[in-house]
Amino acid sequence: MTKTIVIYHSGYGHTKVVAEQVAAGAQGTLVAISPDGEITQDDWAALDAADAIVFGAPTYMGSASWQFKKFADATSKVWFTRGWADKIFGGFTNSASPSGDKQVTLIGMQTLASQHGGIWVSLGLAPSNAKASSPADLNHLGGSVGLMTRSPSDASAEEVPSGDLASARHYGERVAAIAGRLKG
Repeated sequence: MTKTIVIYHSGYGHTKVVAEQVAAGAQGTLVAISPDGEITQDDWAALDAADAIVFGAPTYMGSASWQFKKFADATSKVWFTRGWADKIFGGFTNSASPSGDKQVTLIGMQTLASQHGGIWVSLGLAPSNAKASSPADLNHLGGSVGLMTRSPSDASAEEVPSGDLASARHYGERVAAIAGRLKG
């Protein structure tokens, strides 16, 4: 069995709900980035031991939250030793708007994974983009680089659309399956 870590920052709880579904799909472990942008030494050790790492953060003002960026900058110590080279990586983001520049956040996560010498996993789902499509459908936001989810600004964390949660679970399963194949 592969070891998957889902490391995320959540400002208002919506991204946490998505992270929980990604972790459930991957049968992985959650690591929360603190409101100060920190993780523990045990969390760093878990990331080092993981076969797959999935990044998660809300998209604020066109990129990941500053707390996630602080974590990303702190990974430079691992980068220097190439400690995460050849690991499997994925990423997801949440924002209030259907687009909300989520693609920029995902590309930032993909770039971070690439800097570490990692192997990125795409979402692997066709978009649900017909007139009859709804937020209950898988990939209703049409992501491909990674998972995009939406939580309207006046929605509680419990109101993340069911299609987004199902897409999150699918993505976790996909990342873990690919990590398992490559671990061989």
